[in-house]
Amino acid sequence: MLNESVKNVKGVGDKLYEDLTGLGIKTINDLLFYFPNRYDNYEIKPLSELVHDEKVTIEGEVIGDPSLTFFGRKKSRLVINLQVEHMVVKAVMFNRAFAKKQMHGGDVITVTGKWDQHRLQITVSNYKKGRAKSEDPIQPVYPTKGNVTSKQLKKVMLNAVNEFGSKVEEILPKSYLQNYKLPSRKEALKQMHYPSSFKQLKHAKRRFTYEEFLLFQLKMQLLRKRNRESTMGNSQDYDSGRLESFIKGLSFELTNAQQRSLAEILKDMKSPYRMNRLLQGDVGSGKTAVAAISLLASTTAHKQGALMVPTEILAEQHYQSLTELFGESLDVVLLTGSIKGKKRKEVLATIESGQADIVVGTHALIQDEVVFRALGLVIVDEQHRFGVEQRKTLRDKGIYPDVLFMTATPIPRTLAITSFGDMDVSQIDEMPVGRKAIETYWVKDNMFDRVLSFIEKEVKAGYQAYVICPLIEESDKLDIQNAVDLFNQLQFHFQNKMHVGLMHGRLHTTEKDEVMKKFSDNEIQVLVSTTVVEVGVNVPNATVMVIYDAERFGLSQLHQLRGRVGRGEAQSYCILVADPKGEVGKERMRIMTETTNGFELSEQDLQLRGPGDFFGKKQSGLPEFKVGDMVHDYRALETARNDAQTIIYSNSLEADPSYQFLYKVLKEEVIDNPDTLD
Repeated sequence: MLNESVKNVKGVGDKLYEDLTGLGIKTINDLLFYFPNRYDNYEIKPLSELVHDEKVTIEGEVIGDPSLTFFGRKKSRLVINLQVEHMVVKAVMFNRAFAKKQMHGGDVITVTGKWDQHRLQITVSNYKKGRAKSEDPIQPVYPTKGNVTSKQLKKVMLNAVNEFGSKVEEILPKSYLQNYKLPSRKEALKQMHYPSSFKQLKHAKRRFTYEEFLLFQLKMQLLRKRNRESTMGNSQDYDSGRLESFIKGLSFELTNAQQRSLAEILKDMKSPYRMNRLLQGDVGSGKTAVAAISLLASTTAHKQGALMVPTEILAEQHYQSLTELFGESLDVVLLTGSIKGKKRKEVLATIESGQADIVVGTHALIQDEVVFRALGLVIVDEQHRFGVEQRKTLRDKGIYPDVLFMTATPIPRTLAITSFGDMDVSQIDEMPVGRKAIETYWVKDNMFDRVLSFIEKEVKAGYQAYVICPLIEESDKLDIQNAVDLFNQLQFHFQNKMHVGLMHGRLHTTEKDEVMKKFSDNEIQVLVSTTVVEVGVNVPNATVMVIYDAERFGLSQLHQLRGRVGRGEAQSYCILVADPKGEVGKERMRIMTETTNGFELSEQDLQLRGPGDFFGKKQSGLPEFKVGDMVHDYRALETARNDAQTIIYSNSLEADPSYQFLYKVLKEEVIDNPDTLD
C-alpha cells in the first residue's frame, strides 16, 4: 500500500504530484519518510531558560504605546515594551510600521524572534495578538524547492500520516528496540513530523539514525561477504624466507606499526579469500616500504604486482624508487599515458608474457589493452583520487587479485568504517625513529617580506622552498593571489640571488616533469606551485613550505602539503600565510600550528567541514543519510556496524524470523539487485 502513488494522498492533485516528484517524492512511502530539516520552537519558556542569540517565543503584556521611528528610505523601527513575568522586555520590529495601530497598552501578544540576553530584547520575526496556542509548540519545517511550499507539504503530510501512518511496518527486531530503548517505527515516524516534545523528537531521531546506519552497514557487510565468497582460490604462497632476508637488508628498521600492517596484509594474501584492505598512514610514515614488501611477496608466489597511482609524476617517482630498491632481482616496468608507440607495445608485451614482475602506472593500467599473465596483487595509492568506476574496472575485466588501497590522507575512523565498510583497515600510526617534527607557523599577509627573508636564509644554507597558492589565473569570484603573479613577484624579488620555478596543473606533463627534475636537482631553489605537488613529490632537500591564502584549504590538504617537506635530515618549516575572516578559518590555522598528527587533524577537519567534502562529494562514495550524522553519531555508527557483522556472519538474516522485515527491505534494495552494491 505504501508503494502506491502519492496521488492517493488527500490533497495531492496532478500539479502538486508533478512538483513533489522534483523532491524525489513519488510514493506514499517517499512522502512519509520525507523528514523536516529543522523545527521552529514556539514553546514558551521562563526568561531564565532562554538562550542568548537563539530563536525564542515570548508572551507578554504591552506597556504603554509602542514607539515608532523612521530611518533611511521607507525603513522603520517599532519598539514595544512588554511585561514578561516581573520584567520589561523590549520587542523590536523592523519595517512593520502598520503594527503600531494594532498594539495598545494592556494587550497580550506573542512574539517569536532572536533573543538578546544582555539587553533583554527580542528582534521579532513574527507576532500575533493574544496568547500562544498550547497545542503543537514545535513546528516542522520541510526542505522545499521549485513550486512546493512548506505550508503545502505540512498540509498533505498531515493527511498522509493520519491515513497511512498506521500502515508503516516495523523492520527492527523487538530485542533491538528493547536493548537500545528505541521507539517503534510508527511512533518515531509520527514524532518526526509532529513532535510532542523535544525529548520525544530526540528519541525518534535516535531510532531513525540507528535504522539508517544499520541498513547501510548490512549492505556493506553483504558486499564484503559476497566478495569473499565469490573470489575463493586466490591464496598466494609467498616465500617468507626471501621476504625476511629482504627486510633485514633494508637500510632502516621497520616500525612496529609497519610490521603490524605488513603482517595483516601478508595474512590476507595467504588466505583463500581475496584481500580488500585499506592501508592508512600519515605522510612519511613508511607506507611505500610496506607496499614494496607486499609486491615482492606476490612475485615470490609467481604472480605479478601492480601499483596504480593518480599522477604521472607520482608513477615515475614510485618506478624509480622500486627500481633502486629491487635492483636487477625484479623486472619493474612503467606504464603511463605518456608512454606511446613502440615503447608502449614493448611494455604491454612484457606484462602479457609475465616477464614484468611489477607494473607501476596511472589509470592506464586498467585500460582494455593491458593484459596481465598472472596478476596477484594490485595496490591503489591515494585511492580516493580514483573514481568508483575506475576502481570497479579491475573486477569487470575478470581479474580478481588481492587489492590493497593506500592513502596518505589519514581518514578518521568514523569515515573509514562507513565509506570503507566493506574493507579491512590497517593503520601505520607511528613515525620512523629520528624523523623531526615540522615546525608550523601562521603569519598574516603583512609579514610576507619576513617570510621571503626566511626563504633566502634557508636557500643560502643550501636548502630549497615551495610556495603554494590556490589558483592559476585571475578569478573574479575569489580574491586570491595567483601562482603566475606570485611567480613574477618572487622572480623579481630574488633576481640574481636564486632561481624561481613555476608549476601548475595546466602545464603539459613533459613541462611538469622538466620543472620537477630541475627542482629535484636543485637547479630551481624556490618552486611556486598550485596543489599539484600535494601528493607524492619527494625532494628531501626542500625544508620550507609556504602556503599562501592558507585559509582556502582544508586541514587534510594543508597537512598533505606540509608533508612535502621534512623528508631529509634537516629541520623543516611550514609557514601558513593567511588572514581568515571567519572563526572556522582561524580555528584551522590554530590547529595546524599545534598538531602534526594527521589522524588527529583529520578528525578535527571532519568536525569543521563535515563528511561531504572530506574527499570531495563526487568521489567520496559516502551515503547521504536523512537523519544520521556520521560525525556526531559515530557511536551509533559503530554499534550498527557491529550488529550488521553479527547478523550477516551468523546467517541470521534469512534464517531467523525476527529479521524477516530487515531481510525484506534488503532483498528489494540489494539482494535482488546486486548492482546497488557496486
